[in-house]
Parts: sequence; structure tokens; C-alpha cells
Amino acid sequence: MEFYKMSGAGNDFIVINNLDLHVPEAGRRELFSKWCRRGLSVGADGVILIEPSDEADFRMRYYNSDGGEAETCGNGSRCIARFAHEQGVAPASMTFQTLAGPYRARALENGETVVWMTDARGIRENIRITGALFTGEAHFINTGVPHAVVFVEDLDGFDVFGVGMMLRHHAEFAPAGANANFVRVRGRHDIDIRTYERGVENETLACGTGSIASAVIAARRGVAEPPVRFKTAGGETLTIGFQLGPGGARDVTLQGGAVIVFRGYIKL
Repeated sequence: MEFYKMSGAGNDFIVINNLDLHVPEAGRRELFSKWCRRGLSVGADGVILIEPSDEADFRMRYYNSDGGEAETCGNGSRCIARFAHEQGVAPASMTFQTLAGPYRARALENGETVVWMTDARGIRENIRITGALFTGEAHFINTGVPHAVVFVEDLDGFDVFGVGMMLRHHAEFAPAGANANFVRVRGRHDIDIRTYERGVENETLACGTGSIASAVIAARRGVAEPPVRFKTAGGETLTIGFQLGPGGARDVTLQGGAVIVFRGYIKL
């Protein structure tokens, strides 16, 4: 079976055109988790399928590297939009379905892709966290998936894995858990970010929805304003646009590079 490997600002994905539904529903968790194992298979942060839709150009199905299906993925959304356009599945300006709601996207001529995401909502600020690895404040917001945001000074030396795993499973974010983002503000339009992602259960090189969450939280705290450029752990840049609203933000956009790294074949 043909697959493509794509990277969106360092998030890497196995991408498959499944419009003919040749990838069965049964057994996906086990199959996709095997494919995503680095060093033992293709290796990826997740698997994305293009499937048919009666309401949009296509339907996006996103699975984390543990094989579990998730509501959405920001960088995955940009990758699937770029892929759909380059494969002739959708025009440059397109719509597609996700479990988090309908998305609009545009494949730009400069190689970047912009996606209009769902509204950010459900904000909770100044959550006191006390633990062996971290004591301080975290902030929560849902950007299609749940995110915790922590502001830190020494981002390079911060224990993203240890503290991230603790926050991901913290009772404050139960039962769904939360991704954990650690950010350092360099200016009103520039922020550095590192993210621990649930489902991947490790730090990733980038997280689109985490960058959105961090941008909105930073703006609400008066230390940033849109557009906000995020320097990711992979060294790439993501640009977030939004308008603050009650309890969150609307008109949220996520823009950055999305490229096909290689094409391959794997036994289904």
C-alpha cells in the first residue's frame, strides 16, 4: 500500500489517500501504533487518512502514535490540506471535516498552508499545580483538543518530559488529560515553545493546537498580540492569528510549512 511521509513544522505524519476506503476500520489502533514506532517501522507522530465526505471536499481522520483516534491535529491539518491539493483531491481553497468540526484551508504558493481552526474555548487560568517536579501556575484552554500552558524562563533547560507527563495526567485535567505546553515570551509577537503531547506521550518537535493555545493564553495575560510567531523545538516557525473573545478566541488561523518528505510502500 502506498503512503506518504509529511512534516509540518517538525511534526511528522504517515499520510494515506483512503478515499476508496481500502484501509479497514477494524484493527487500526494496533496497525497504526506499529507503523509509528521509530526505529522499528516508518516512525511518525501520527497517521492521517483522507476519507470521503458528503459535506466537504474530504474528511480527515487523525490517529496519534499510540493508535488512538484524536479530535484533530493542527499541523496534521495543514499537512493533509497540502497533500489533498497536491494529489488533486481538493482545490487550493478547500473545506474538510474533522472530529473537532469543519475546517477551511488554503494551500499557498510559497509552500505554506493556512488552516482556519475551531474556536478556542473553555479557558481556565491560574490553576495552582503542586508536585515534586513542578510547583506553579498552569492555564487551560481547548483548541479542538485540551491544552495546558505554563510560562517558563529557562525553556532550554526545562524538564519538558517529566513535567509534561505529570500535567498530562493531572487531576485538574481529568478525565481526558491535556497536552502540556511550555513557553518563553521573547516579544509581543514572538514566543518560543516546547510541547509534550498526549497520545504521543513524549515531547514533539512542534504542536499547532498547542501554539494556538499558548498564543491565546499569552494574549489574555497581556504579554502578546496577534499575529504571534512561534519558534518550535524543531526550529520551524508557526504563525497564529485570532481574535480574543469571551472565554477564548475566534477566527483562529494556523499557518506554516507543510512538505512531503518521501513516498513509500508498506504491507497492509
